[in-house]
Amino acid sequence: MRIKDKVIVITGGASGLGLATATYMVKEKGARVAIFDVNVEAGESAVADLGADSAMFVQTDVSDEASVQRAVDAVMDRYGAIHVCINGAAIPTGFKVLGKEGKAAPLARFAQITAVNINGVFNVMSKCAEQMAKNEAEVGEERGVVINVSSGAAYEGQIGQAAYAASKAAIIGMNMPAARELGAIGVRVNAIAPGLFLTTMVAGLDEKVLASLKEQMEAPRRLGDMREFAHCCAFIVENAYVNAETIRLDGAARLRSK
Repeated sequence: MRIKDKVIVITGGASGLGLATATYMVKEKGARVAIFDVNVEAGESAVADLGADSAMFVQTDVSDEASVQRAVDAVMDRYGAIHVCINGAAIPTGFKVLGKEGKAAPLARFAQITAVNINGVFNVMSKCAEQMAKNEAEVGEERGVVINVSSGAAYEGQIGQAAYAASKAAIIGMNMPAARELGAIGVRVNAIAPGLFLTTMVAGLDEKVLASLKEQMEAPRRLGDMREFAHCCAFIVENAYVNAETIRLDGAARLRSK
């Protein structure tokens, strides 16, 4: 699918990898983006930087069905179509199965993470796919592309990441059945499992912590550049034969137990 002039929904698009992807898609590829995020200040700042003609922001709780429907409706009202959906919104909070004094973690903590990281992905994907089905097929074969953001933790979750790792593994599990179903309407579904990237939050860590993180990298021995993630998203969108795949974008790094 050609990216120029296409409409791209990006959840979690007001910061980190989501914002880097929104910036790349607008400034490098000529797309229009709709940022779904809970952070109003960051979302409005992103639109100011990208330009009101090329970007819009809708405060959205991806775990809430009504909130996502309102956001999707707003995009349709503004742009009239949705061509790409990139699901990056997630809660990265970690906690152990057994906490202090061996007490079991409250189920509510697990449910809070899955509500955003799994339910939220399905919520946005399904509602965007509904609109993608209305698009005219490009080159007679595809109407839309979905990219769901997983994590290296889906494969090698660290201690304290049971809920987070489970939620990211679920995204990989959704790939094939969703791709098989939505392929009938010309919508491809893929996932990216990123490793450690040099986000603004990570860049602010102590130098010793950063050095320790870099030691876990294989080749290249550095943290990922956020543009590399954005470029991977663009590659998936543009290559019509990539479907039901999970791309590990981590420089061959494998997470340690802690």
